[in-house]
Amino acid sequence: MEYVLIIISAIFVNNIVLAQFLGICPFMGVSNKISTSAGMGGAVVFVMTIATVFTYLIMHYILIPLQIEFLQTITYILVIAALVQMVEIILKKVSPAMYQALGVFLPLITTNCTILGVAILVIQKGYSLAESVVFAVATALGFALAMVVFAGIREQMELVNIPKAMRGVPVALITAGLLAMAFMGFAGIV
Repeated sequence: MEYVLIIISAIFVNNIVLAQFLGICPFMGVSNKISTSAGMGGAVVFVMTIATVFTYLIMHYILIPLQIEFLQTITYILVIAALVQMVEIILKKVSPAMYQALGVFLPLITTNCTILGVAILVIQKGYSLAESVVFAVATALGFALAMVVFAGIREQMELVNIPKAMRGVPVALITAGLLAMAFMGFAGIV
C-alpha cells in the first residue's frame, strides 16, 4: 500500500513540475509537440530511474561510510551527466529521428534539476532502495504526464485565434499555471 501512495503522490499530488516547480526549462521548451514531449518524458524516465539507483548506492555505500556526504551534490551531478551522455549515444543509434527531434534539449537533461532533485529527495525522505526506485519512476512518469498534457494543450492553442500580445510565452505561462491549479485538485487523495 505504501508503494501505491508513493506512486499517486509523485504523479498527481506532488507533481515535480506542477507542484514543486522543478524541471521548468524542459517543460516550457520541449512541450511544443506531443511526440517530442513523450520522447523527452521517456528519456527522463530512463535517466531518472538509473540515476536514482546509482546515486542511492553511491550515497549509502561510498559517501556515508567515508563520511563525505558533503560531496553528494557534485557526485550526483557527475553521475547524471555521464548517464545523459549514455542516453544520447543510445538515442543517436537507435532512434535518429527522436535524437533530431529532441535536438538541444537532450543535453538539457544533464542540467535538469528534476533528476538531481529526485536523487536528493530520496535521501532526504529516507527511502529504501526499492522505495527510491518506485518514487523515481513515478516522479518521472508525473513529469512526462505533465509535459504531454501541456504539449497537447499547446497544440490545440495553435488552432485558436489568440490575441497577438498573448501568443507564445505569455499564453504558455498562463496555461501552465492553470494546469498546475488543476493538479492541485488531487491534493485530497493522499
